[in-house]
Amino acid sequence: MGIFDRFKKGLARTREKVSAGFRSVLRVGRKIDEETISRLEETMLAADFGPTVTQQLIDVLTAGWKSGAIVEEQDVVDYLKTHIVDMWDKSDQELCYAESGPTVVLFTGINGSGKTTSIAKLANFLKKQEKKVLVAACDTFRAAAVEQLSIWADRIGVQIVKHDQGADPGAVAYDACEAAVARGADVLLVDTAGRLHTQDHLMRELAKIQKVVERKIPGAPHEVLLVLDATIGQNAIIQAQQFSQHVSISGIFLAKLDGSAKGGAVVGIRDQLNVPVKFVGLGETPDDIEPFDPAGFISAMFAEE
Repeated sequence: MGIFDRFKKGLARTREKVSAGFRSVLRVGRKIDEETISRLEETMLAADFGPTVTQQLIDVLTAGWKSGAIVEEQDVVDYLKTHIVDMWDKSDQELCYAESGPTVVLFTGINGSGKTTSIAKLANFLKKQEKKVLVAACDTFRAAAVEQLSIWADRIGVQIVKHDQGADPGAVAYDACEAAVARGADVLLVDTAGRLHTQDHLMRELAKIQKVVERKIPGAPHEVLLVLDATIGQNAIIQAQQFSQHVSISGIFLAKLDGSAKGGAVVGIRDQLNVPVKFVGLGETPDDIEPFDPAGFISAMFAEE
């Protein structure tokens, strides 16, 4: 299955809302007018594009209509797709790898966002690229977090560094960095405790983990990925804004996209946060992960059945 088909399948709920909404507005033979554009605005808001991005796109559509660039119904969709894709910088989608030694990827996000499963998916993805992957179970606060990551690591076939529940997360990070260097790991994926921006003690632990990996491995962490739950739509943007006040986020892993009708939030994330979506989760299995490709994603979102 190609990337377009995987996106199309994973975006089924969002696509149903976007594509069906646009088809109902852009009936064959319908004249493009103010009413049409107003109803398209409603469709984009329903798909959780967000008010800011929706207004930008409506302004683009209105200008295109008045200039004569948009004439027929299909012109609207093609015009929109082009302008949405152009919002992304094509160069910022790739993981940032260390020039030498292990690449350290720090994962953060609140409990319930899909963080543990997302780590497993990325570990599996990198392993299939013949990378030697090590995971660090630094979420020692939440009951069963270490056990859950251990089960995933065993299932995927990657090594894990862990201590008992309640152990010092910084100590786990220290041991993981030493193990990554000693074992010649290509990538170290570091889990951290699910936290809210109001949980100061957990934010301090996150800062501590970051300092540990900085001291142990030059240039680390090379990526800080925030896992967001796609099903919460525009609230994911608010959540990311709150996290960015406490930690320097380099990318987004958007989880649970297959269970959401709010995939349009991806557009809002790009516009409002200036942080790239690097990976998306499209299902429950370790293979249900895709590097984010704006053109493929937007084409799939607007695709008909």
